[in-house]
Amino acid sequence: MLSDAQQTELMAELLGLKRFCLSLTGDAADADDLLQLTVERVLERGMPVDAHVAKWSYRVCRNIWLDELRSREVRQRYVATAVVSEGVAAESADDGFGRVELERVDAAMQTLPEEQRSALLLVAVEGRSYAEVSEILDIPLGTVMSRVARARRSLAEKLE
Repeated sequence: MLSDAQQTELMAELLGLKRFCLSLTGDAADADDLLQLTVERVLERGMPVDAHVAKWSYRVCRNIWLDELRSREVRQRYVATAVVSEGVAAESADDGFGRVELERVDAAMQTLPEEQRSALLLVAVEGRSYAEVSEILDIPLGTVMSRVARARRSLAEKLE
């Protein structure tokens, strides 16, 4: 939890933090999302009492963005691999069903909350163990299991 002084400093830093988000993402919508995730993370997890609020929040922001870039890279690799393998099947079937299905799955994945999506991608796409994901995301093992289960359930509902 942040002290009142830290909260005040964080509020004063929002404009600069938003500019930083925009410089990282290059897109206003992504910058807004990144800013929101950063502020949420700082408010939820807090920071050390002696931490410099601006430095801490910028570091959190940068780390969130790096995680997002990694997730996007994984999704792009997954989509590219699936498109290639589905492309072979689609060419032989000549109906494009595989591509449409892949787009449905990708769209459904994008609707998942970031924490569920990242946990599911690490487990299902990258093949990491729950313990590895727990270490990567710095969350308890049970939380990883819960997020993956909720993500799978949500995807199944959306794809029915």
